[in-house]
Amino acid sequence: MTPTNTAERLLPGDRRRIGKQIVLPWSKSLEICIGSIRTRLGRSIVTLLGIVLAIAFLMSILTSQALIDNLRSQDNEHINLLLAQDAGVDVHDATSLDHKHQQDMWLLTLSMLVAFVGIVNSMLMSVTERFREIGTMKCLGALDAFIIRLFFIESTIQGVVGTLIGIPIGFLMTYLRNGVTFGFGTFHYGPLLGRTALNLTICLIVGTVLAIIAAWWPARVAARMQPVEAMRVEE
Repeated sequence: MTPTNTAERLLPGDRRRIGKQIVLPWSKSLEICIGSIRTRLGRSIVTLLGIVLAIAFLMSILTSQALIDNLRSQDNEHINLLLAQDAGVDVHDATSLDHKHQQDMWLLTLSMLVAFVGIVNSMLMSVTERFREIGTMKCLGALDAFIIRLFFIESTIQGVVGTLIGIPIGFLMTYLRNGVTFGFGTFHYGPLLGRTALNLTICLIVGTVLAIIAAWWPARVAARMQPVEAMRVEE
């Protein structure tokens, strides 16, 4: 930690500003977060699995919709019959397709909610386990913003890693299943590649944002912790 003369306080009778504030570079913050993840590897894996499953399900739904739209655009009666048999809906009936789409969205919402709650719970437990660590940093001069930064970085790492694992799982499982059902040669891969790139971007954004939002409340709890109370907690 390197003290810098950046904290400001007005002295009685003059306008000079003095004081010291503990400042850590982002690289050091990243190192602390990676160390915390390694120390609590079991809980980190549980959180990671929740994100992986949620993003895999999201990518699966988006990929399935892209493949179905790709096949429907060919207007082939044989393919349409296979689609109707596989999905259990009439591909020519907009109402039936909308109903199935709504069901998928409900399932997707529930999976995202489960992942969100899992991240929040994991982070709150991490705050409880790190009372002394957080109290020590605050006693050394760490500001609330620094504590919040640590939790956001830690959650973002898990969100990005979980998303990068979940995306190929969701895509490959859905693509292989539909390829076996309808035949890999039936797809038009030009439009499908563009749609897949868009879906990948959506999943990456959703997974990262989900992790960051879920870390907000635990980070605030940690930042508001009083150093004296934290240091009193027994190991």
